[in-house]
Amino acid sequence: MKHAKGWLNSPVLPILIAVLVGAFGLTLNPYTLFLLTRIVIFVMLIVGLNIMLGYSGQFTFAHAALFGVGAYTTGLLQVHLGLPFVPSIMLAVVLVTAAGTLLALPALRISGIHLAIATLAVAQAVTWVLVNWTDVTFGAGGFRAPSLRMFGMDKTQTIFVVSLVLTTAVYLLVRQLLTTSFGRRFIAIRDNQVAAAANGVHVTRVKAQAFAISAAIAGLSGGLYSSLLGFVAPESFNLEQMILMKIMVVVGGIGTMFGSVIGPIVVLTLQEWLRDSEGWLEIIFGGMLVAFVLFLPRGLAPLILNAITGKFRSQSVDDAPQTGQSLNAAPSENRKDEEAV
Repeated sequence: MKHAKGWLNSPVLPILIAVLVGAFGLTLNPYTLFLLTRIVIFVMLIVGLNIMLGYSGQFTFAHAALFGVGAYTTGLLQVHLGLPFVPSIMLAVVLVTAAGTLLALPALRISGIHLAIATLAVAQAVTWVLVNWTDVTFGAGGFRAPSLRMFGMDKTQTIFVVSLVLTTAVYLLVRQLLTTSFGRRFIAIRDNQVAAAANGVHVTRVKAQAFAISAAIAGLSGGLYSSLLGFVAPESFNLEQMILMKIMVVVGGIGTMFGSVIGPIVVLTLQEWLRDSEGWLEIIFGGMLVAFVLFLPRGLAPLILNAITGKFRSQSVDDAPQTGQSLNAAPSENRKDEEAV
């Protein structure tokens, strides 16, 4: 069993999977490769969102807006200033990281539904700016973003390879971060802010760090997304997209790295299958969200990991203290394994 855990936690496995996905993706037709690249980019995005929602317990509705700011900044720097893609996306990451850090200010005093409402207001304000600041953002009509071509590949193949490499790197870095004492502080404030503060965790600083890291990943994925689409418009980053991201987190498994991969694969594949369903998509996604919250609150990741490792255990909620268990008891080994993978 320990051998299976070590194999799943090894950095070699994600790299091997990325190589296989890359080799397979380059054989696909342009449209299917576009869909696969979209999944890869959203995996990176959901890894960042899970830092906020799953690991530090900060319920925010601003992630789609940060994603959009990254896309707009990357595209507009190329259009208005003629900068190449690499410095444009780097500047976008810096800007979105700063925006995420500023967004952390209301989170220092509020949490839960109040934080959700505050960040929702910020997201709506960002959408208003994107629509109405026409001299810079080109308004509701959007604009064409320059494409990226490297190594003799076409634009879709290029952004696929770049996105796959960066997503793999982000996944490994975040997974490693969460195994350190620095990353465990996120989980501490998620579980009990008062207890975390009593044990020496600087809650204010940790919240700001979680917002900044999550925002940086959103900015990076947004820059890649603008190049993939070749066209950037406000409707690509509205509240509907934020809800879609939340569904990905819940379906995959909130607070699990593996769930950040499973969620986008399942949701985006289903979205593609049902794109001509004339209204059924919203009904199915709504029903799926309710079903997972009620009957499978920890998502698909634990089920899949159980099947892989041969550990079949009850899927009942095990986070509540059991008879004779201390309120400050450490998480179970099973929960630690799921969070780390």
